[in-house]
Order: sequence, then structure tokens, then C-alpha cells
Amino acid sequence: MLRMSVNLKWVSLIVLVVQNSFLVCAMRYSKTLPDKYISSTAVVCSEMLKLIISIIVHVYNRVNEIQPPEKYSLKKLFNELFGKNSDWIKITVPAVLYLIQNNLLYFTASKLDAATFQVTYQMKLIITAFFSVLILRRKLFMHQWLSILLLAIGIALVQFPSGDSVAIDSNSAKDRTVGLIGVFCACISSGFAGVYFEKILKNSEVTLWVRNVQLSLFSVIPGFLVGCLLLDGQAIREQGFFGGYSSWTVLTIMCQAIGGIIVAIVVKYADNILKGFANSLSIILSCGISYFIFDFHINLFFNIGCCLVMFSTYLYGKPIKENTEIHYQKVEEIELLENQEEYENSKGEEMCKIEHKQQIQGRLV
Repeated sequence: MLRMSVNLKWVSLIVLVVQNSFLVCAMRYSKTLPDKYISSTAVVCSEMLKLIISIIVHVYNRVNEIQPPEKYSLKKLFNELFGKNSDWIKITVPAVLYLIQNNLLYFTASKLDAATFQVTYQMKLIITAFFSVLILRRKLFMHQWLSILLLAIGIALVQFPSGDSVAIDSNSAKDRTVGLIGVFCACISSGFAGVYFEKILKNSEVTLWVRNVQLSLFSVIPGFLVGCLLLDGQAIREQGFFGGYSSWTVLTIMCQAIGGIIVAIVVKYADNILKGFANSLSIILSCGISYFIFDFHINLFFNIGCCLVMFSTYLYGKPIKENTEIHYQKVEEIELLENQEEYENSKGEEMCKIEHKQQIQGRLV
């Protein structure tokens, strides 16, 4: 069982790297085409596709699990999604945050050049680590913090040689400022949502596919009502819901839908910071692909940055020595004993004061 968990962990991370690399290239290319599509519709379509895939897989698994003569019904599906033990209300938080993040990514892609966007977006690794410590009470050792720092430096160096010959939008000062704010908000949304979703998955008996169905459903509803009807309603009426779509747009939507499912598997069997490292490695891979597609030039900065990222990935996943674990365990035990001793001493002092007060009152009587 342990071996299967480890295999799923690394297989899901590798698939996530490949998927993210293709997604970046497909999204970039679809945005450079003359026909412009509405981003909110693409986000809703990808979430709807993920919803359909998750429902099919979940129903298939449940039908095979249930022994005859008992049958799986719509009532059981409804109870699993919205029943007493489903915790569906908690899922609305990461669902809405992921929806905001996805829309912000499309928005900032039109405001910033690819290099600035990808470098700035690596802030999510630091934010994810912060929320992991704050929410999950995860302890990061010194070499792990160092690996995160090296990763950020490496990714920054990798993005220096931006030889992309296609510019999506003019990078005016106003657009750049708005784009940087958008990326920062997307990093906060992504970091908090990822850690919160990881906590829900690892502290729940509900299956992964039920969580995916809930996550997609609560992204589709506000995405369609707020994003498509309220914010982009006029543009959709003029252009059409699928206006400006091409085969590359469809590939981008499909890749996003599959990526959402892969991310859920990664946070189930790995952790959210490793997911961030997988995303960073995918950026290097996408830069290599861009070398053959977008006239992307690789120089010394790229090579140094690539080495830093690879080393930081190794450093973060490096096994912790047994002595270090024992040391931290002993420190925690000592702190616990000291706190208990302080409590008992303070309690003893209070008892002495009470007894002394009672003696004085007895003498007065």
C-alpha cells in the first residue's frame, strides 16, 4: 500500500509537469491568434468538463463497489455530494478561490509579457509554504526554506532570456501595474485555496472524486452567473458564447480540465509545495518547447537557473536525518514538560495562598 502511494505520488507529479508545460504553450498560442475569445467562457467550459469527468468516474467506481442486490441511485449520489457528512459548504471556499485565480491568470496574460508573468507568479510558492505552516501546522526545516529561496532565484534566472517574437499586448506602465497586482492576487488565491483543499482532502473520509465534483460544481455556478452573465454578458451577446474559439482554445480548455483533476490527486498523495515545484519544473520544460515554436533563445542565465531549480527540487525532497527528527521530538517533549511544570508550580503557589488566607480567616473567627 505504501509503495502504491509513493508511485502515485511521483507519477502524478510527472504528469502534472507535462500537462502544465503543454497548457502554457497552448494558452500562449491561442492568445496570439487574431480571433479573441472571452476568457470567462473558457474557464466555465473547463470546469464543466472537469465536472462531467469527475461524475462519470465517481459513479463508475461506486457502481462497482456496491454489491447486488443493492443498487447505486441518484439519491445516494445526492447524499454523497450534499449530505450531512459531505462538508460541501467547506468546498465552496477553494472552489471560488480557484475560479478567481483562473480568471486572473487569463487577465494578467494580456497585461504582462510571458517572462514577467511567470517570474512574478512564482510568489505562490512562498505564499503556499506560509499557509502550509499557518494552516496545516507543517514544520519546514532550514534546508526546505533554502530550497524555496533557490527555486525562486532559479526561476527568475530562467525567465531572463525572453526571446518570444510575439507580443500579446503593449506593456504600458498602467497595464504593467494592473497586471502585477493581478498576479499577486492570483498567488494569494492559489496558495490559500491549495492548502485549504489539501486540509479538507486529508481530514475527510469523502472520496477524491466527490471532492472534484463539488469543487467543479461550485466553480461553474458562480463562474457562469457572475463571470459570463454579469461581467461579460454584453460581449457574449455580441460575440457569442463560443465566439473566437479555435482548436487551440479547445485544447487549452481540455488541458485545464485534466490539470484540475491531476492537482487534486497530487495534493492527496503528495503535498501542496511539491505541486508548486512540479509547476516550476513545467515552466522550464515549456521554455524548452518554446525554443522550437516561439523563437525562444536560451543563454547562460537559462542554464544556471535550470540547475538551481533542479537542485532546489532535490534539496526539498531530501530525507530528513533520524537524528534531526529525534532532536525536534525531544525539544517538543522538553517544552511540554516545562509548560506542565510551570503550570503545576503556579497551581501550587495558588493553593498555598488559599490555605494561608483560610488560616488567617480561622484566626480572626
